[in-house]
Amino acid sequence: MIRARAFLWLAALLLAAGLARDRVDAWIDATVIPPLVPVTSVEVLDRDGVLLRAYTVEDGRWRLPVSLAEVDPEFIELLLNFEDRRFYDHAGVDWRAMARAGWQAITNGRIVSGASTITMQVARLLEDSGTGSWRGKLRQMRLALALERQLTKQEILTLYLHLAPYGGNIEGIRAATFTWFGQEPRQLTTAEAALLVAIPQSPNSRRPDRNPENAHIARDRVLARAQTFGVLSEEEVTSAMAEPLPTERHDFPLLAPHLSDRMLAEDPTGQHRLTIDAMLQAQMEALAREAVRGQGTRLNAAIMVMDHQTGEVLASVGSAEYSDNPLQGFVDMTQALRSPGSTLKPLVYGLAFEAGLIHPESLIEDRPTRFGSYAPQNFDRVFRGELSVRRALQASLNIPVVSLLEELGPAELMNRMRRAGMQPELPAGQPGLAVALGGVGVTMEDLMRMYGALASGGEYVPLHYRQGDRAGDPVQVLSPVASWYVGDILSDMIPPANAPRNGLAYKTGTSYGHRDAWSFGYDGRHVVGVWLGRADGASVPGAFGADVAAPLLFEAFARVSPRLTPLPAPPPGALTVSHSDLPEPLQRFASRATPTTDPDAPEIAFPPDGAVLASQPGLPLVARVDRGMPPFTWLWNGAPVSTANRDRQMTLDLAGPGFGELTVIDAMGRAARVRVEVAAP
Repeated sequence: MIRARAFLWLAALLLAAGLARDRVDAWIDATVIPPLVPVTSVEVLDRDGVLLRAYTVEDGRWRLPVSLAEVDPEFIELLLNFEDRRFYDHAGVDWRAMARAGWQAITNGRIVSGASTITMQVARLLEDSGTGSWRGKLRQMRLALALERQLTKQEILTLYLHLAPYGGNIEGIRAATFTWFGQEPRQLTTAEAALLVAIPQSPNSRRPDRNPENAHIARDRVLARAQTFGVLSEEEVTSAMAEPLPTERHDFPLLAPHLSDRMLAEDPTGQHRLTIDAMLQAQMEALAREAVRGQGTRLNAAIMVMDHQTGEVLASVGSAEYSDNPLQGFVDMTQALRSPGSTLKPLVYGLAFEAGLIHPESLIEDRPTRFGSYAPQNFDRVFRGELSVRRALQASLNIPVVSLLEELGPAELMNRMRRAGMQPELPAGQPGLAVALGGVGVTMEDLMRMYGALASGGEYVPLHYRQGDRAGDPVQVLSPVASWYVGDILSDMIPPANAPRNGLAYKTGTSYGHRDAWSFGYDGRHVVGVWLGRADGASVPGAFGADVAAPLLFEAFARVSPRLTPLPAPPPGALTVSHSDLPEPLQRFASRATPTTDPDAPEIAFPPDGAVLASQPGLPLVARVDRGMPPFTWLWNGAPVSTANRDRQMTLDLAGPGFGELTVIDAMGRAARVRVEVAAP
């Protein structure tokens, strides 16, 4: 009878326990679980995953995405040892720890230790619930039990790594390591890991920048517990305790800020993996700041670097300073519409090469010329007479390039610009000859595309910023032979003072009124562009592309690579001969424009054009006394031999027998020239 009753009681107890278990299971299963994917900061990464820039989430907090594999394993080990040693054994609530904490509270009359598991802390952080009431604690327990049924331990740990508070607006391990140590959490010292374990327990009172003593005590408590349970040796703990705490917050990375803003505007969610090289970007930003140091509000700078073989942008500096300053530092000058000055001239020459109008050794006229109602002047208001196409491009003369564009047609130039991915904008109406001299609006990015095509055998590989984003197939903008001619000429340019003559192909440009100073250069792999000026378009007196932009270009290239990648060899069909060996149609370009005549222009009275002179020292050369306005500049074969000469007569010592050209230019920029032969005595 007694046994029967005992059996009945046992059965009843088991039934009650089963029913209770079912009720508890149902209670847990009915738990309303908050969203388990925390909102994280949008971040912009470089080509190797290095953080360029991050943005706060909507409530102004820094919470960077992170995975368990991206965190130093020692941090995880110290965290579990200090916060939840049985994390992998319990189902969300550590009943043993709760019993111990309860007994200690009863026997000591106060709370001695907590019993919250990592899962319970995640539950509290997910709902931002407090710990001061039994209802809050019960809710955390219920949610913790529910989380353990839906998530793996690794997923729960990952949530903790995102949500743990680290003081102020810093949440999550990755935001914390950037804030306190200026680095990713992949590799931490033991002392750093211990501090990051300690701060979340009381994030504002343990901030090392405000409460270093509290932070020090809390960190050392984590280290001591690690020694107690054999996680760290005595020597490791002693060494870690001697390590100083960080004294201030680090700024989050802010590289390529203008480009990052553009990427965010295009897609305001997730990660943006770019083609940018973080180290090179930092170097270019430092170079831009250095270039304008001491200039006040007078000058700003922008720099771009591109791999023209792949179209990948490696660096993009939109302004020397990313700030709301008088220079309008928030304006991205790589995207601003500006006048290109003379930087379009290489494309005009390339088109003329392709059309068979000229060869680099062809002769072309540089004399006062009127193209209908348009009468351009050279930048220095000096005319060189007849000279080679090579020298005309290197000297960036205006009359020759306008003569070529008149033959080609401005519409063809605009067509090729668009084929190179450019989006030129005209002030009004149809394109005119002034386009060759900068009379069109383009961006720095546009010009990078054009020079990328020149550098790649005339083939434009679409420029892009995002990893894996190649917007379209390559486009042939110019023939390989024509682009090689251009590169051969530009690579023979005399470099700026103190810059190496290393074969860099480069071109400078200055827009009207000194508003923009440009320089673009390329080798066999990279294109670099430099702009100096003001975002508001104000004039910067004295800012010439050759004087300020070209030196900066060479400095930039020195940081891109210690040695230039050689330009390609001449392609099949390239004609590498002297002027005398050219086919007759290519020996001289005949412009259809009308040379301007001026009855007051200077005229060389002696020697006459075509004269044959005996070689002798002190040959007198006389200008007509009734023509031209002094002072005069005299050139022999294009090289100045006398400048600012107010006399109408000068003496020239001829070097020896041969043909030569004598040119005189007056104060108004009007010129006269004669060709003579100096015979052997």
